Amino acid sequence: MDDANNFYSEITPNTFEYLMSFYLGTPNKKILAIADTGSDLIWVQCAPCNECYQQTTPLFDPQASSTYKTIACNTDSCSTLPQSSCGASSQCYYQYGYGDKSIVEGYLSTETIGFDSTGGRPVQIPTTLFGCTHQSNGTFDKNGAGLVGLGGGKLSLIRQLGSTIGSKFSYCLPSSTQTSTTSRLNFGSNAVVSGSNAVTTPLISGSPDTFYFLSLEHISVAGKTVTVGKPMQTKAATQGNIIIDSGTTLTLIDDNTLQSVESNVKSSVSLPQVTDPNGVFNLCFDVSGNGASAKFPEITFQFSGASVVLQQANAFVEASQNIVCLAIVSSGSIEDSINIFGNIAQQNFNIGYDLSNMQLTFAPTNCATL
Repeated sequence: MDDANNFYSEITPNTFEYLMSFYLGTPNKKILAIADTGSDLIWVQCAPCNECYQQTTPLFDPQASSTYKTIACNTDSCSTLPQSSCGASSQCYYQYGYGDKSIVEGYLSTETIGFDSTGGRPVQIPTTLFGCTHQSNGTFDKNGAGLVGLGGGKLSLIRQLGSTIGSKFSYCLPSSTQTSTTSRLNFGSNAVVSGSNAVTTPLISGSPDTFYFLSLEHISVAGKTVTVGKPMQTKAATQGNIIIDSGTTLTLIDDNTLQSVESNVKSSVSLPQVTDPNGVFNLCFDVSGNGASAKFPEITFQFSGASVVLQQANAFVEASQNIVCLAIVSSGSIEDSINIFGNIAQQNFNIGYDLSNMQLTFAPTNCATL
């Protein structure tokens, strides 16, 4: 069974999200779904789908799988859901919501889930809890058939795999512009990230347990340092003040910190400032005069014990032709905001999560070659 420890999922960029591959059901069907470290529930769109977003692959048909089973609503698993109710025949019915106001609804169920392994044969994991979604409403893309929650809560894929993978996983997100590039999400012993340029920071327990909190001490722009505000409800100075989330595109920081970061960026970029035509970004520059040679500063996120240097592609994005914007936006006021280290900032780092030792490791890597 030595291969069982070394199974993995292929990661594919898809318009500022990342899709991961796995197999579902018996006989199994290959599924591509969003890899999301900011939520727990694993779900796929199931037939019949009443009001669902259009997807390119066929809907998963639970009736066609011999290993599909629904879960009763009086179970512990059902009560773990943030919102659940009893369906027609006492089945556990969920409504699961996301930060961007997307909502999915369906039946909590169990199914055999499978992954490719280094040994060649897919590794099967029976009775994995997942959601069979029969209604979806939100910002989902047709190339994905659902979402895999990789968070820290009980229903997540990572917590369900648990000791099978030694509570370890890692991923390397290729640049979102390289749509034909794939990389891997590794589980178990292959998920240990090391090397001379690797840096490690503590993962901090917080509420909800879904989120992977980190302690962000400061952000520096071209060598100028900005101290990051701590949340008001901080009991100890070490408490986490930012989450790392593969399912969020941009990086979000509180207004005060953002203003200081922006003023440092402005003073180190000598290009004309323009307004983002799409109204998403706060700080944008016109690069038409300089084209590809336009220089933008390095931005360093100093996490506790780990200095993570963002290259231009991690911190600035082309919002439209000849307009380049800072990919860091406001999370709101420090009292009520959640700071998020998003997936653009995470691109081209091999990022290892070790939940048994509560550590996160970053190693700058060209993910396209991993």
